[in-house]
Amino acid sequence: MGDYMTKENYEKIKEKLVELKKRRTVISKTIGEAREHGDLKENSAYHAAKEEQGLNEMRIREFEAKLENATIADQSQLGKSDAVTLGSKVRLKALDTGKEVEYTLVSEEEADPLEDKISTESPIGGAIVNEKAGAVVAVETPRGLVKYKILGIK
Repeated sequence: MGDYMTKENYEKIKEKLVELKKRRTVISKTIGEAREHGDLKENSAYHAAKEEQGLNEMRIREFEAKLENATIADQSQLGKSDAVTLGSKVRLKALDTGKEVEYTLVSEEEADPLEDKISTESPIGGAIVNEKAGAVVAVETPRGLVKYKILGIK
């Protein structure tokens, strides 16, 4: 079983991979042009292009591995469990402050705290996965141990 991700995220990674593979031609051309400028020892354009090529190839391998190891989460089942799963929208209450927050659980790739999307690998996400409404979980945060009550799951 690989890393869970949504179909949407899988497609985004595929698109990025296609762009990176297209970039290979541009980088190769840049290396060829820089090589024509002579002495490679002191040719900064050549060394910069070679470094860019290495980084591009590394990202290609990274994305290929992610796609190869991906397990696409069944969209029809996301958020339909009575327990917290990938795709669930969860309302939590911090028991120490009474503050309520709502998060959507997503894969690590899709996490965006500014959009209240947290990863199932994050401290809070990991603590609430497979829990049901009404459960109280303890999460180690930068401000210390915080207990959250799960108020609701959509």
